[in-house]
Amino acid sequence: MHPRPAPVVLGPAGTTADDVLAVARRGAPVELSVRALDALAAARRVVDDLAAKPDPVYGVSTGFGALAVRHISPDLRVQLQRNIVRSHAAGMGPRVEREVVRALMFLRLKTLASGHTGVRPEVAQAMAGMLNAGITPLVHEYGSLGCSGDLAPLSHCALALMGEGDAEGPDGTVHPAADLLAAHGLAPVTLREKEGLALLNGTDGMLGMLLMACADLAALLTAADVTAALTLEALLGTDRVLAPELHAVRPHPGQAASAANMLKVLDGSGLTGHHQTGHDGLPAAPRVQDAYSVRCAPQVAGAGRDTLAHARTVAERELAAAVDNPVVIDGRVESNGNFHGAPVAYVLDFLAVAAADLGSIAERRTDRLLDKNRSHGLPAFLAGDPGVDSGLMIAQYTQAALVGELKRLAVPASADSIPSSAMQEDHVSMGWSAARKLRTAIDHLTKVLAVEMYAATRAVELRAGLTPAPATQAVLRAVRDAGVAGPGDDRFLSPDLAAAEGFVRSGRLVAAVESVTGPLS
Repeated sequence: MHPRPAPVVLGPAGTTADDVLAVARRGAPVELSVRALDALAAARRVVDDLAAKPDPVYGVSTGFGALAVRHISPDLRVQLQRNIVRSHAAGMGPRVEREVVRALMFLRLKTLASGHTGVRPEVAQAMAGMLNAGITPLVHEYGSLGCSGDLAPLSHCALALMGEGDAEGPDGTVHPAADLLAAHGLAPVTLREKEGLALLNGTDGMLGMLLMACADLAALLTAADVTAALTLEALLGTDRVLAPELHAVRPHPGQAASAANMLKVLDGSGLTGHHQTGHDGLPAAPRVQDAYSVRCAPQVAGAGRDTLAHARTVAERELAAAVDNPVVIDGRVESNGNFHGAPVAYVLDFLAVAAADLGSIAERRTDRLLDKNRSHGLPAFLAGDPGVDSGLMIAQYTQAALVGELKRLAVPASADSIPSSAMQEDHVSMGWSAARKLRTAIDHLTKVLAVEMYAATRAVELRAGLTPAPATQAVLRAVRDAGVAGPGDDRFLSPDLAAAEGFVRSGRLVAAVESVTGPLS
């Protein structure tokens, strides 16, 4: 049993990607610093002063969106805040994942703690209490346009804070939110001026999914360098194209990092370089150059690395932001457009493009391993007895189907604005949709790389008489220990592919290599 992570302390200055992952994925408890509580109290005094004046102030004493022209009397303002949460909790479709909801709640709490939203300290403390109790509101797939924030998803969270709607308890079962709050000694919150709006108006869902995608894609980019190196080795290719001086003349940092990773994997290989000489009784089949899918692997994966670096820069800026409308600033309340999700939506789409291209090049390498006319002496489809056995023929079909879906998922959501709110919100980011499809893309990419690894390890083992690199040997031992079978007669293939996917997803592929090479980039 893993020990509970250390508490994450939120102050007014934002948070880090590591803290978000700790809360979302590892259940780290959350605390509000004294400075955060002081900032919350100071901003609330500004809101209370404005609420007591006769002049209408957006979000404090008016309606919202296209209804902002109506001044709301003091006796209706509690109802106003309750109603905005109820009416905006309009999501539909499947439930989104627990880690996404926890990230969303934590990031909204991060903005509350900034002291720019004007909510009372007890509202922020109630949200922290829900996170710490493991109460996860039910949030649905559809409902956010990524402008005015992730409105519907955040509303479902605020609804549970009010003791309404349903939520999942720490044991994974769903109950009325009021029952879960009571079971954990938490009281429902009655929202006052501006507080309903402040709980709904942020880019928190799309940002949380971006941060998790960045972590997952970083791991897959390293795994892709490993699978590319295994394929190069299995095809008797040359590692001379990976020389650091060649990549220094085109100084993209991601490209250099991927090439360096591949060189580490291939260090000491007895298979590389046979593209000129032949082996094991086979005639020489000189190749001046390997195919693009092999030779250009660092350029493609490296471009993905550099795109990821840009996405992380955007995420870090958003982590330091206080996204709300209106905001409390310098003793006044000001309307703004900072809730627009375009900066986050763009990079979510960029990463989906990178994931699709990385999957595409991996599939082309796999196809080359299976084609006896291009695999330089390997049996057709890496089958035990080609003709009687089909080998990995249909594994590549599955991989190709996943790549086809990856390409469709690469179509940008952020270019597809659709007007809403009686044309008041006439240009939206669709950032939530970009984030949702990126999560699917990363899942597909994991499977695609698993198929390449499965084919490449089998192909290396079929190169009898040649000694693979020490790092490759470590992968072969680890993958067989994980229940992924090697060459032989046809068998039920799905369990093997599932085991290969688990091997890649868990990080064991990269760990096996690093046990020999030391850390990869």
